[in-house]
Amino acid sequence: MNPTATIPEVRPDAPPAPVSFWEAFVFWLKLGFISFGGPAGQISIMHQELVENRRWISERRFLHALNYCMVLPGPEAQQLATYIGWLMHRRWGGIAAGVLFVLPSLFILIALSWIYIAFGEMPLVAGLFYGIKPAVTAIVVQAAHRIGGRALKNNALWAIAAASFVAIFALDVPFPAIVAVAALIGYVGGRLAPDIFKAGGGHGMADKSFGRALIDDDTPTPEHARFRWTGLIKVALAGALLWAIPMGLLTATYGWDHTLTQMGWFLTKAALLTFGGAYAVLPYVYQGAVGHYGWLTPVQMIDGLALGETTPGPLIMVVAFVGFVGGYVKAVFGPDSLFLAGAVAASLVTWFTFLPSFIFILAGGPLIETTHNDLKFTAPLTAITAAVVGVIVNLALFFGYHVLWPAGLAGPFDWVSALIALAAAIALFRYKRSVIQVIAGCAVLGLLIKSIH
Repeated sequence: MNPTATIPEVRPDAPPAPVSFWEAFVFWLKLGFISFGGPAGQISIMHQELVENRRWISERRFLHALNYCMVLPGPEAQQLATYIGWLMHRRWGGIAAGVLFVLPSLFILIALSWIYIAFGEMPLVAGLFYGIKPAVTAIVVQAAHRIGGRALKNNALWAIAAASFVAIFALDVPFPAIVAVAALIGYVGGRLAPDIFKAGGGHGMADKSFGRALIDDDTPTPEHARFRWTGLIKVALAGALLWAIPMGLLTATYGWDHTLTQMGWFLTKAALLTFGGAYAVLPYVYQGAVGHYGWLTPVQMIDGLALGETTPGPLIMVVAFVGFVGGYVKAVFGPDSLFLAGAVAASLVTWFTFLPSFIFILAGGPLIETTHNDLKFTAPLTAITAAVVGVIVNLALFFGYHVLWPAGLAGPFDWVSALIALAAAIALFRYKRSVIQVIAGCAVLGLLIKSIH
């Protein structure tokens, strides 16, 4: 009996102290400023902070929430923050977490978009971007490694990840199809071989590594997170009104064909198509914003993507750049109010892009919370997580290709960018530097290199 007598003395076995709304508020605000690296990097930051360091939520509950967010259209990292905020502090906690995840990025992109469109090319910005892009590539690789290490607990899940990578990289299979097949495999596998598809991998590695969490595997679902039809109907009605009122006002004030009205309608459709993250929907945004509406040029769209890659927040925030440039160039409030036009358009498209995400989390979260110990629900989501690892590896290769061969494979190999990416990878993997430290260091390095040349 001696070993059990020592258990109370091990501090990690005691859950952390309860977290107030405002303590969480400060963390979500901080996260909004440091959430670099795209969805993989952002999820990695949240795992490190919320599961490993602060122990606000257990590994298994974290992954269960993440699996749900990954099958939704929209930015999964922002949705995950909304979900955890809601689970901890009810609807206002979820709204605060989700809004603060996006708000710093919106303000930063409005400022950068104004500098870009009003003052043209800036050598300073070009130098910073030159160093940041290879760093982002290394960050995505590191995040794929972290998530894969947690999710791929056996050969079957590794096989799903490998098949997912081949499907999207070599066969160009649409991401929703990959999700559907993985879910089917998980559903069948959960019945035939349930041990393989247990969420979190089976042996409680999170408990051994990080200790008891505030919301642990066996923590009962909070009262506010229990499923009720009345709650679902209230959220659905509120979401419908929050979409219909601004859209109705835009249509009544400016007409259906006005730039602002069409931006709201177009970005609503884009928000519902973002399965698999921003890269799955960027071709759609490009075709509409550049080809159909003419809100910006192809070169401006590429530059906007670079801004989106190198600022905190979801990559789909590139729509704020699209909105700003479109509103500015179209002078929707007249030639004397160009900045106001751009800022209003950027805010408007951000509203219509992210509103569905809040509805999905606040409406669907209670249903998902009732399934976190039910294998027939968790097995498909575990298989989906494995498939998404393969998709993230494909994203890392996409970044690497565009950074190392900026002019395409027929052009020269960028050895300097390769060395910066290698240095960033060593800082992340070997020296365990934070994402923000790596981003800042590589930005300065890129600026120095561009200044010399």
